[in-house]
Amino acid sequence: MSRAPRLALALLVVGLGLALALHMSPSRAGSTAELAAARAVAGVSITVADMDRSIDFYSAVLFFEKVSDVETSGPQVERLVGVPGLRMRVATMKLGAERIELTQYRAPKGRPVPADSRSNDRWFQHIAIIVNDMDQAYVWLRRHNVAHISPAPQRLPDWNPNAGGIHAFYFKVRWQRPSDRVFLGIDHTAIVVSDTEASLKFYRDTLGLQVVGGSENHGPEQERLNNVPGARLRITTLRAAEGPAIELLEYLAPRDGRPFPADTRANDLVRWHSLLLTPDAGAAAEKLGATTRATGQPVVVSMSSGVLGFRQGFVARDPDGHAVQVRAK
Repeated sequence: MSRAPRLALALLVVGLGLALALHMSPSRAGSTAELAAARAVAGVSITVADMDRSIDFYSAVLFFEKVSDVETSGPQVERLVGVPGLRMRVATMKLGAERIELTQYRAPKGRPVPADSRSNDRWFQHIAIIVNDMDQAYVWLRRHNVAHISPAPQRLPDWNPNAGGIHAFYFKVRWQRPSDRVFLGIDHTAIVVSDTEASLKFYRDTLGLQVVGGSENHGPEQERLNNVPGARLRITTLRAAEGPAIELLEYLAPRDGRPFPADTRANDLVRWHSLLLTPDAGAAAEKLGATTRATGQPVVVSMSSGVLGFRQGFVARDPDGHAVQVRAK
């Protein structure tokens, strides 16, 4: 039986040619006014339907290491994610210096990903994995029958100053030291947005991430990579002082990407959470409530049990409905 699960959204495999200018940590002034800012991107929480199968895929196929595996329930986590009566299992997986969380909602179970999902739908989110050898990675993934979106690895054209020479491949980065391992670490998570400027007000102006790069990508290679005919993307890269980047993908064309269904909940498989760390969850929630119409006033929840590894947290939605879980340790 194939080890590859039906991935909720996508993985992007990226070669080592990524421009280093896009991956420098932004500076911090360190003032008390920045208490509300996100100091690190801790990773991504990916909602999965079958935890054991997902752990098998990430560990055996992509060589992630399982760091922890816990089950939790109760009023605190119900308030945090907004799902009454939930029971969930959370496994933390590590690749290089980066981590992801796999979250299975044992009860109540959420809805599957729509069968006709496309890369420009606004519920689309991926993580980008840096590899040491694209050809070897491609052969390895094909050998394990991993479903893929792109027809083959694509080399982005040299005319693009920020993406030229990158080899990338979608499957259905932070810079790493040289290694003999094929799969090295996670460079970024990317989300599809409808309006880059509106998203920047949320991620840059309110949460304090810094823009460290950008490009406009189009052409046959990009169309094949995303499997979207006529794709033209505005890509904006943001970083905190630590952790992988968050990339905003605005499809300038085509403009027919669908929004999140209004009734999407945390246990639906399209709902991932970008994980941000802040020194003061209350200050961050207050700032979001004061400046972001899309979220209202987030509810800060104290996590007294410590099972999930943080003491306070809340969930907010960006202007397109992507979930951000802000944590204070």
